[in-house]
Order: sequence, then structure tokens, then C-alpha cells
Amino acid sequence: MLDALIAAIEKLTAWVGRKVSWLSALLVVVFCVDVTFRYLFQKSSPWVMELEWHLYSLLFLFGAAYTLQRDRHVRVDLFYSRFSAPDKALTNLIGTLFFLLPWCVMVIWASWPYALESWRDREGSPNPNGLPAWYLIKFAIIVGVGLLLLQGIAELLKALKTLRDPSTLEEKEEKPTTL
Repeated sequence: MLDALIAAIEKLTAWVGRKVSWLSALLVVVFCVDVTFRYLFQKSSPWVMELEWHLYSLLFLFGAAYTLQRDRHVRVDLFYSRFSAPDKALTNLIGTLFFLLPWCVMVIWASWPYALESWRDREGSPNPNGLPAWYLIKFAIIVGVGLLLLQGIAELLKALKTLRDPSTLEEKEEKPTTL
């Protein structure tokens, strides 16, 4: 049953990660158009700058779980790379249990009223010609951190499995990033 839960979470994370990776290409296009219009034609619009912020936010928020799944989060790797598989699992278990999961729960808990108020007010940009529907990006905080929380649970379960039976662990292989 745990294997099925881990697999379901990882399948969702991978699907979202692959889809959201396309936002980076869109972000590059928007930046290039913005720079071109700003410097060649001296034209700029608040909605373009806000779109850049929102695309980057979505890329970061929805890509965080995928990054965790692929073991690409930043860490101070003075000792971790030399640890045995059970020691890595214990480190991951402690880090996930005492840092990642509480942080995710705290962010979701703190963001909920903020996003809900924005939704009720149908908050949009305070700038003339800015983007409408800022409430959607505020709910993206909850969704993105919720995905990270789910992937954190999967990582916790994998660490527990490794600690229970280290012989079943296959070292994490380099997983290619594909679109």
C-alpha cells in the first residue's frame, strides 16, 4: 500500500513538473518581448512585468516538488555525499520530518486566509493596465506548497522504507530531465 501511495504521489509530481517546465520557455519569450519593446520602442506595460512575476512564481511554486523528487534542492553537501544509503535515509527523514513538512504546513496555514480574502475581493492589480485575477496566483501558493508537502510525504515514506530494509534500496540514479 505504501508503494502505491509513493508511486501515485511521484506520478503526480512528475506530471506537474513536466507541464510546468514549459513555463520557463514562455517566460523567456515574455522577457525578450518586454526587453525589445522597452529598449527599442520605449514602450512598456504593467501587465507584462506582472506576467513575468506570475510566470516565475508559478515555475518556482509548481516546480519545487519536482525538484525535490529529482533530489535537486540546494543542500550543504559536506558530508551527505559520503553517507551510506541508510545514513542518507536517516538524514532525509529527519530533515523532512522536522523542517520540510512543518514548513509546508505553516505556509499553507498562513497563506489560506490571505488567498481566501483575495478570492472574496476578486483582487486584481492595483496598477492601471495590470493583470486581473491576482487571487489565482495567491491560491497557487497553497497549491504549490501542497504539492511540495505531498512529495515530502513520499520522500519521508521512502526514507522509512530504506531504514526498515536497506537491502531493497537502489541508489538514486541520475534521472534525466525530459519534457
